[in-house]
Amino acid sequence: MCLAIPGKILEIDSGASPLMGKVSFGGVKKDVCLELVPDAKIGNYVIVHVGFALSIMDEAEAQETLKLIDQMDLPGNE
Repeated sequence: MCLAIPGKILEIDSGASPLMGKVSFGGVKKDVCLELVPDAKIGNYVIVHVGFALSIMDEAEAQETLKLIDQMDLPGNE
């Protein structure tokens, strides 16, 4: 099963090609390609799958999604 996970954009490297940014997933920071969401801004939440931001989502929706994922019986969720 594959999941796309919400993350918060911390930094955007507008000079990078493709457009890249640092995204926080519960404190874990990852480099993410933002090329598919060129209107994204620092502080926006994006839904990310395999290192690519697929869409921008509002904070309430992101928080609800993270809450539901946390409630799932997945390896690493204690």
